Amino acid sequence: MCLGVLDHLPVSQLRGVGPRLAAQLADYGVTHIEDLLFHLPLRYQDRTRISPIGALQEGSEATIEGEIRVADIAFGRRRSLVARIQDGSGTLTLRFFHFSAAQKNGLQPGTRLRCFGQVRRGSSGFEIFHPEYRALDEPLPMDETLTPIYPTTTGIGQNQWRKLCSQALLYLEKAQPADLLPTGHGIGFSLVAALHYLHAPPPDAPLAQLVAGEHPAQLRLALEELVAHNLSLLRLRARQQSVPAPSLPIHSAAGLQRALLNSLPFSPTGAQQRVIGEIATDLARPLPMLRLVQGDVGSGKTLVAACAALQAIASGYQVALMAPTEILAEQHRHNFSTWFEALDIELEWLSGRVKGKSRQAAIERIASGVAGLVIGTHALFQQDVVFNRLGLVIVDEQHKFGVHQRLALSQKALDQGRAHQLVLTATPIPRTLSMVAYADLDCSVIDELPPGRQPVTTVLVDSSRREQVVTRVADACARGRQAYWVCTLIEESDALQAQAAEATAEVLREALPDLRVGLVHGRLKPAEKAAVMAAFKAGELALLVATTVIEVGVDVPNASLMIIENPERLGLAQLHQLRGRVGRGGGASHCVLLYQTPLSHTGKQRLAAMRESNDGFYIAERDLELRGPGEVLGTRQTGLMTFRVAELPTHNHLLDQVQEIAAKLQQGDPRVVDELIQRWTGSRARFGDV
Repeated sequence: MCLGVLDHLPVSQLRGVGPRLAAQLADYGVTHIEDLLFHLPLRYQDRTRISPIGALQEGSEATIEGEIRVADIAFGRRRSLVARIQDGSGTLTLRFFHFSAAQKNGLQPGTRLRCFGQVRRGSSGFEIFHPEYRALDEPLPMDETLTPIYPTTTGIGQNQWRKLCSQALLYLEKAQPADLLPTGHGIGFSLVAALHYLHAPPPDAPLAQLVAGEHPAQLRLALEELVAHNLSLLRLRARQQSVPAPSLPIHSAAGLQRALLNSLPFSPTGAQQRVIGEIATDLARPLPMLRLVQGDVGSGKTLVAACAALQAIASGYQVALMAPTEILAEQHRHNFSTWFEALDIELEWLSGRVKGKSRQAAIERIASGVAGLVIGTHALFQQDVVFNRLGLVIVDEQHKFGVHQRLALSQKALDQGRAHQLVLTATPIPRTLSMVAYADLDCSVIDELPPGRQPVTTVLVDSSRREQVVTRVADACARGRQAYWVCTLIEESDALQAQAAEATAEVLREALPDLRVGLVHGRLKPAEKAAVMAAFKAGELALLVATTVIEVGVDVPNASLMIIENPERLGLAQLHQLRGRVGRGGGASHCVLLYQTPLSHTGKQRLAAMRESNDGFYIAERDLELRGPGEVLGTRQTGLMTFRVAELPTHNHLLDQVQEIAAKLQQGDPRVVDELIQRWTGSRARFGDV
């Protein structure tokens, strides 16, 4: 009997699981006994020993035994039931804010109790609020293992999880699975031993190591989970490349690319030329290119994408360029229109605000093949958008989209095979994270900025000095420069963010009556937003008040000052993106982080990193450390990042080993790969079938 049997045994076979609980578990994603084995504890409590009251420390969790000396209702700011308990070494207060008459009657002086809870300091010594307790009518045995605390959902208590997982471990005894990882990787735990240990650690288990996720049992499961995840992405890549793509010869675009580069007032950097060459080689192959281009803000990814587009267009194919926001898509539309007009290449624009007859006409030009380059937002992968000969898909700011959306767009070329895919991101991704999140893509890095770009000086200013900052804005604009003032809110509501920006713009207009102040936020109609951005770019506005909608896609070289209010509310990657809106001209540029005190410890670290460095890759590494992979990649991208055991960056050190093991398994029995992927990713592995 192997573990595969357990993924077919429903949880309804377990004692205590009736239809109602089975439905609750299914809603939570637990349908089979195997699901319970991999539903691992978040943390542990030590209930294996009694602690003397006199030895308790503030903040610790402890089990104590003692006799109630006094119990009564106390009236203060909140009514509470209070019991004072002694064990010979000291006195402890048990306090209940929610209690019943039966509970009060059960806590009588002279009653012996065993209690568990977190110790805190109160007005009369140590207290435990709402402890778990049992009356000691007779001696109770101590727990033989650490007590697991499981992830849970409404309606399922910890005791239920413990009983269910204990039963699942008994099934595991009858179904000793073969380890699917190759031997000799030095973890020291088999799969079965690791599962047993993590559901029921012995009393002497190193709690600090378990909390840190660094116990060998956790490393054993994390390694296997990361290998399964890596294999699922490699399988996605293989599936994507099992369908041919058009071969786009390098020489076909030589004339067009030369004409484009000659028309520019600058020359490509060495890094741009290297990446252009890597992409050109990929496009010439009859297999779909799957390439991610990372480059810091202002490194010139758009020019790299333009050269790739010319290679496809010169070979008789269409190119689709998809951006996540209207502002970024408009920026691409402006750049490509300027560059491609002289090359006699038809460009089509499609976004959510293109409607009615205009939309129908655009769709017809795309379907007929008249449009060589199609630029737009999510509207591009809607069902009624049909391409004539789609050869290349360029997706900008990939982390704003899901994997499904990228694949759905590339499959619009299915009649003649699969389109090549070029994914761009100005949010540098730490190597460790790209190994996990983008294992299905080849990676290119533009690690060089154009000559003459000066690093942006970043300063931290307490919001109490706001008037000084307003004066600084006035001085900069008086010298002919332009400035951004970015408003942030914790709430995601567009309406609230718009209100905050509107209020700020009004205050700044009153404080700076000689300046023309513009306003842009997510609630503006696209045409209004585009008009404001065009006026700012043309220099008609001195100061632009905005929400974070200007994070990407805004290029105004004359803007040299950025004020970011409440920067502590944003992640490092977003702050770095916003800062990248200045420093695009030749002069010195500055970013003022106008923070609100008091700052949290994480807030201090985040802002210190911004002050220390302009290097996007350093910023990305710090962001990963402070926020974790889900936040760094963005919620839409994390479908495959919801790990059960593995944690990044805690388990970064396993990733080289992960790649080695995955490569070895790919050369072996495909059934082992199937079982690993199914065990750890289940239905998520099927996302590549879109």
